[in-house]
Amino acid sequence: METKRKYEVPVEPRTATLPASPVERALRVHPREERNPGTPLDLDLVRALRVNRSAVERRAATIPTRRTVKREWQAAWLLRAITCIDLTTLQGDDTPTNVLRLCAKAKQPVRQDLLEALDATDLGIKVGAVCLYHAFVPVAVQALQGSGIPVAAVSTGFPAGLNPLPQRIEEIRASVAAGAGEIDVVITRAHALAGDWEAVYDEVRAFRAACGTAHMKVILGTGDLATLANVARASQVAMMAGADFIKTSTGKEAVNATLPVGVVMTRMIRDYHERTGHAVGFKPAGGIRSAKTALQWLILMKEELGDRWLTADRFRLGASSLLTDIERQLEHFLTGRYSAAHRHPMV
Repeated sequence: METKRKYEVPVEPRTATLPASPVERALRVHPREERNPGTPLDLDLVRALRVNRSAVERRAATIPTRRTVKREWQAAWLLRAITCIDLTTLQGDDTPTNVLRLCAKAKQPVRQDLLEALDATDLGIKVGAVCLYHAFVPVAVQALQGSGIPVAAVSTGFPAGLNPLPQRIEEIRASVAAGAGEIDVVITRAHALAGDWEAVYDEVRAFRAACGTAHMKVILGTGDLATLANVARASQVAMMAGADFIKTSTGKEAVNATLPVGVVMTRMIRDYHERTGHAVGFKPAGGIRSAKTALQWLILMKEELGDRWLTADRFRLGASSLLTDIERQLEHFLTGRYSAAHRHPMV
């Protein structure tokens, strides 16, 4: 698997504190392109996929060491990371009250005094989406009305995905009817482990049809797939079936988002883009709690797929506690001191 970056477009670096015109200071926004319509299932391509695990792990090990982002550059990258966060709560003790507080945080993810000190108040910083269970979709839709932040619902028997197929499809339709603009679905990992790629394809196609205009993120559950070859094959099948995003994990597996898995999935996205011309997004989720880790994922996207995959329409970070650490790092940049986490409450 080569490491050549074919889609990287050189851009002028941006800092959070340098003066600039309103046009220059606005976050880069690209018009939403045509969704990935999917392709017929190509079993020959899927079954021929092989992954050199040692090479992938060596490549992943270079990501934290190849680039160093410091000072105002780090602050700018962290602001970018915030705009790509799917702010998530998927706990058994969720209540409408903490969902409302999470939505308030989604609309104002960074304290106003920090934004003013960074001269970033007019950048329109907000998270990419709010992700939660179907039961709280109406609450979140109402709370986020007019903000431009979509509600993402986890459906299809999350996290195991073992409910009967008609029930999972009805759950998607119910979430869309309640106002969810994005649906995170889970594949049946048993199909992938058995090599039954036709079943995975048919399942995801049915989910895509039920989503309608809502964008679909397909969770592969990579920690359960046993091999990186299965990760590569599941990624290709999900994209062939019409995924708008492919996502690493539910966050409930023993092993969630890892950089080797990220290398494999981003290269499958690149290959699919080269073959079909359709761009698919990527979402690592689970275990992403620190600003340092978020920067590593941004670096991976920049090096493997280019700057175009550094916006919320093609990249998301599934996280709940990450935002707290990013705020702490921004305050450290401004003051030279680390604040207590309670100064940056989430809910």
